[in-house]
Amino acid sequence: MMSGDGLVVRVRPFRATLSPDQVHGLCDLARRFGNGTLDLTSRANLQIRAVAEVDFAQLLVELDGLGLLDADPAIEGHRNILMAPDWTASDLTDRLYGALLDILPGLPRLPEKMGYALDTGVEALLVHGSADFRFEKDTEGRLLLRADGAAKGRPVEESDAFAALSEMVAWFVESGGFEAGRMARHLRETPLPDEWQVQEPRAAAMSLSPGPTGSGLILGAPFGSLSADALDLAMQASGVTEMRLMLGRLFWLRGSKAKDAPGFVATPASALLTAHACPGAPLCPQATVETRVLAKRLAERVDGSLHVSGCAKGCAQPRRADVTLTGRNGRYDLVRNGAPWEEPSAQGLATDDLHDLTRIP
Repeated sequence: MMSGDGLVVRVRPFRATLSPDQVHGLCDLARRFGNGTLDLTSRANLQIRAVAEVDFAQLLVELDGLGLLDADPAIEGHRNILMAPDWTASDLTDRLYGALLDILPGLPRLPEKMGYALDTGVEALLVHGSADFRFEKDTEGRLLLRADGAAKGRPVEESDAFAALSEMVAWFVESGGFEAGRMARHLRETPLPDEWQVQEPRAAAMSLSPGPTGSGLILGAPFGSLSADALDLAMQASGVTEMRLMLGRLFWLRGSKAKDAPGFVATPASALLTAHACPGAPLCPQATVETRVLAKRLAERVDGSLHVSGCAKGCAQPRRADVTLTGRNGRYDLVRNGAPWEEPSAQGLATDDLHDLTRIP
């Protein structure tokens, strides 16, 4: 899609995993064709920003050379799959992923933002991720298919899991779900068949945190932004075998023996991983203020959640935060416990006014 600084090109790595050569290749493409950064999205995909339209075709050729594109562009646009980060070759999650790729071409067309979650790892780590059709486990470890927005799911065997998924997709389309756009929204108005609401899934696990693990190093990307240079350097750490993309602005350098990496968060509970800020000016034509430098400065000082938005659209977090700063005509409006488009408690603030938000009504 087009942004203020050029095209934003989304890359969906297969199995949310990249080899060292693929990471180095993406970093090179981000420097050659983009602005030198990669964005880690809420669905654990990557984006290259600031791509010139004239370079788009060549960028696709090079992404294909890295093994990062589907043969069919129609499938590429609908391969929205959240992958349990602890998957191993030929385990249940891996097998479900392969089977899902096989049936995607034959499923009815769905709204572009709809997607799938394979939350079948050791713990339930994808409960809060954006997906509409969820493969999960129940409290006894048995496989479930659950529609997002429903409290209970339908018990399935691996052998009939995708026949059940095909039924659910067909029901969504035939019952008018296309107009709703997402499964949870559709279920607010249209009841799901009772036989698909039988068993509760297991409870959500604690989210993973940045820091060294027994099998590598988990790192956080402030605002989801990864410097290509910093990522290239992190991948050179001893032992790195692959990079896995995760929810919560996290990525996992499997096998890394490092304790941290310059430019990334390597400690738990960092406010930089919970603060929200869009790219801001001059990268977005709607924004009239810069956002991320200010958000980094304020993140540790704000009591509660922080959102710095370049304009009233609130793209980085289209909902309420404890403290929201909204760009307007080159200055900031302050909204407390609200969204960027709501009535501010203070208007026309300059950057220098924001050193101590407790003094602003």
